[in-house]
Amino acid sequence: MASIFTRIINREIPAEIVYEDDQVIGFKDINPHAPVHILIVPKKEIPSINDVTSEDEAVLGRLLVAAQQIAKEQGIAESGYRLLVNTGHDAGQEVQHIHVHLLGGRRLGPMLSRG
Repeated sequence: MASIFTRIINREIPAEIVYEDDQVIGFKDINPHAPVHILIVPKKEIPSINDVTSEDEAVLGRLLVAAQQIAKEQGIAESGYRLLVNTGHDAGQEVQHIHVHLLGGRRLGPMLSRG
């Protein structure tokens, strides 16, 4: 079964798309954790970082190039932003399709809570 992100890529589910090229798509998170919260997703469905192969190097690099461009377009490149990739249950990965969270628009604080 296709992931929810593949369904967004195929325009089966609506999303507020802010970036798209031939390899990746970026859209606003429907449950944002910061003023700017964009999900950047490869169009190729790769379940997690644990499933990456050497053939995926170019698309993974494209995710970072897209993140830089989106941060500029969203006006947060200078003030700073965070890129986050969750892998697996303990990390909080909810959708089994690699995605980068681009978060910014305010001071984000520490990476993890202590404990």
